Amino acid sequence: MATQKLYAGAKLREIRNRVALTQREFATKLGVSLPYLNQMENNNRPVSTTVVLALAQEFGIDVTELSTGDSERLVSDLREALADPALAESDVPLADIRLSASNAPALARAFLKLHHTYRETHERLASLDDALGRQEFRMQPSPWDEVRDFFHYCDNYIDAVDHAAENFAKSAEQKPSMRIAAEDALAHVGVSVRLSDTGPLRHYDHANKSLTLSAHASPETQCFQMLLQVALLQRNSLLEATLDLAKFQSETARDIAKIGLANYFAGAALMPYGKFHAAAQEHRHDLELLSNQFGASIEQVAHRLSTLQRPGNKGIPFFFVRVDQAGTITKRHSATRLQFARFGGACPLWNVHRAFETPGRFLRQLAETPDGVRYFSLARDVSKSGGHYGAPVRRYAIALGCEIKHADRMVYADNMDISNAAAFQPIGISCRICERPDCHQRSVPPLERKLMIKENERGVLPYEVG
Repeated sequence: MATQKLYAGAKLREIRNRVALTQREFATKLGVSLPYLNQMENNNRPVSTTVVLALAQEFGIDVTELSTGDSERLVSDLREALADPALAESDVPLADIRLSASNAPALARAFLKLHHTYRETHERLASLDDALGRQEFRMQPSPWDEVRDFFHYCDNYIDAVDHAAENFAKSAEQKPSMRIAAEDALAHVGVSVRLSDTGPLRHYDHANKSLTLSAHASPETQCFQMLLQVALLQRNSLLEATLDLAKFQSETARDIAKIGLANYFAGAALMPYGKFHAAAQEHRHDLELLSNQFGASIEQVAHRLSTLQRPGNKGIPFFFVRVDQAGTITKRHSATRLQFARFGGACPLWNVHRAFETPGRFLRQLAETPDGVRYFSLARDVSKSGGHYGAPVRRYAIALGCEIKHADRMVYADNMDISNAAAFQPIGISCRICERPDCHQRSVPPLERKLMIKENERGVLPYEVG
């Protein structure tokens, strides 16, 4: 069988800029001519085996970086944006979309930002009467979406913060527990910790140097919040330097991202990369065993598994998502080719939606997306009690999964008939860009297909997809 050629021009340029070399210097290091490097960077030639080996030997680059899912993520995001009713008549061929994602990723992301701005403007205009009465009404990208995209395109792995958290965990090994290590770290900077039956989950009083945590929160959550505060107080310069590199468009986005990085530090300290990666392999990614070993919640463990993308020591490329009861995605990340709908809910055929019906149980699913890629998906509800009678319960469900070729490394996939094509349920990303013509759960027609309306006939849907 012929080997698939690797075109990774954008990645080569990114690596060259990362190591701060000119094209000529980079070509010399790789042992190729300057014109040849130029052709590879412009995707006129595939990356040769010689270059792949040189990247590993000269720069310590994990060669799997050359084939990461950035291009596929961009293709998926561009297809969904181009399926917008305002652009439906443009009919951009898939081949052109793939060329844009691979050859001009910066331009593709700029188009996506422009589309995000358009959608938000459109939604605001729909409630213009209310918006015109507010002075703060402005047309700008959503800070929340900007931060979400930052983590999305970093593969949800922030190297400097991850290593800093791992170093903190190593220094805490002599302590009786991570909770005590976190308390001692806070005490070292003069911060006292107390629990309260009232108030928010976490409150830091800067003037009195006092951290107050909710007494109703679980011990895992309390420890996590203490580690988050450690990050904000003791690793602030690192967080700020990372934010400077990200170049967010607004202070609001920067502030949101800072909390996100502090959360990342807390999770990485609670589950340090090396130990957690080894334990995940040993336990075959058993979430409950990992939860007990590292004193973390099921959701925290699942989320951490999706961040194990350190060059040279990568874990399984997982997708991770959290949804609420309305199907709205509140957390999402994918190191696989599976992408999530950026607007609206996820595919209703996905097992994550059924997890609310079976609290406390893991649901397994074999699924296939329209592009023919097959996945193993694990779903579970992670509803969170308010801590006392009458308090509202926050209801969520999470899904963790991988391409089927990695399923044998997960204990949950045991005894599943992965060799049987009929066992895989067809799922999509969102209805408007899903190409399946006969889906019984379709909510809206696919925008890229013609519809046939039959006056004298009615099937599951009131139309047929051409």
